[in-house]
Amino acid sequence: MKLLLQAVEKYRALILEAERYIWQHPETGWKEYATSAYLEEQFTCLGYDLVRADDVTGFYTRIETGREGPEVLILAELDSIICPTHPDADANTGAVHSCGHNAQCAALLGIAVALKEPGMLDRLCGSIRLCAVPAEELLEIEYRNGLKKEGKIKYFGGKSEFLRRGYFDGVNLAFMVHTSTDFAVNRGAVGCIAKSIIYKGRAAHAGGSPWAGCNALYAANCGINAVNAIRETFQETDLIRVHPIITHGGDMVNAIPETVQLESYVRGVSFEAMQSANAKVNRALCGAALSIGANIEIIDIPGYSPLVNDPGMIDLVKDAAKLAFPNTEFIFHDAYSSGSTDMGDLSCLMPVVHPYAGGSCGKSHGNNYEICDAEAACVTNAKWQLAMLLLLLENQAARAKQILANFTPLFTSKEEYFAYVDAINSAGDRIVYREDGNAEIRLGG
Repeated sequence: MKLLLQAVEKYRALILEAERYIWQHPETGWKEYATSAYLEEQFTCLGYDLVRADDVTGFYTRIETGREGPEVLILAELDSIICPTHPDADANTGAVHSCGHNAQCAALLGIAVALKEPGMLDRLCGSIRLCAVPAEELLEIEYRNGLKKEGKIKYFGGKSEFLRRGYFDGVNLAFMVHTSTDFAVNRGAVGCIAKSIIYKGRAAHAGGSPWAGCNALYAANCGINAVNAIRETFQETDLIRVHPIITHGGDMVNAIPETVQLESYVRGVSFEAMQSANAKVNRALCGAALSIGANIEIIDIPGYSPLVNDPGMIDLVKDAAKLAFPNTEFIFHDAYSSGSTDMGDLSCLMPVVHPYAGGSCGKSHGNNYEICDAEAACVTNAKWQLAMLLLLLENQAARAKQILANFTPLFTSKEEYFAYVDAINSAGDRIVYREDGNAEIRLGG
């Protein structure tokens, strides 16, 4: 273990330089061109052969120990969020790493450079896959819908899209460390269904003849209020979260808004909870449109699966913490987070863990977020992940094999998994108005 720690410490300056560069070049999902190119150059200079994603950002590389054993996937996320009021936000796009993904990428580079040091693979068996993956933050739904229509992606999240493309074929276990205020791990996290909602009315002069129109903005307001009115029907144990935003509210002030667009998630701790809540949300949204004679198009898209951190992998991160930073408190939260991550998609098929490294300050996704302790967020983080890797793959990978023996996947194959999530897809106008004055509602989802 001492050799691992020394290898990371040797390249401390390189790791911290990467954190600052990526912080200063924030890009949202599927647009991480500068970030991906920067890391590709760093990995290539280290002598790694890269498999670059076709037509999109991101890449991976494989490291063979020369000894038989399972394959471990270590990930870092390339994308930023959007928070225009953050002092370090990009002036043109509003993008900023108020999510800490920049520190993840720096830590991944630290792992990569450490594994190139002499003797670093001597105690390990099996293989290691390092992956810089795009598009974890599930935002800009309309933009991603466009990429999907163009055939560039099928799934909005980077990990599910990479999984579909076969970039994770052959992987047995996976982990990724997110940045937070403390070194910690949860039981897991909620999943989500992503929604694009379009209220359709009729335009008319807002002053001269408003009665000739049908106000899509009023329908959207009614829809949001209707969703708020059903919140008490959600069970606390299901961790349901619904949080719509209006992305287009009309075209000009002196016209009755004809089209109003919203985006939202429906989050929940299980597939069943998500789909049950989503049906209620759709009913509320449709009822609002019906109440004033508007129509509504609802596009339901598979977001992220609920994350279940494998118990054996949770124990792994605890033990690795004792090796990497024995004098720092490590926290286990025996609960599920109400945030979502596409690590949940991988957890349906293999043992995974998604713990947190300390080093950030301020509100996650807020305008005061920063990496206030880059040493913890990047350098100590890299040491911790290498300790996890060592514990998994030393001694003929005994620990990895034991975790795999105790694991029961939710789906037996990625094909079965994708067939299930694809069934969540639903689109189209939800109301058919008949000439006799009646209407038919198609709730879907």
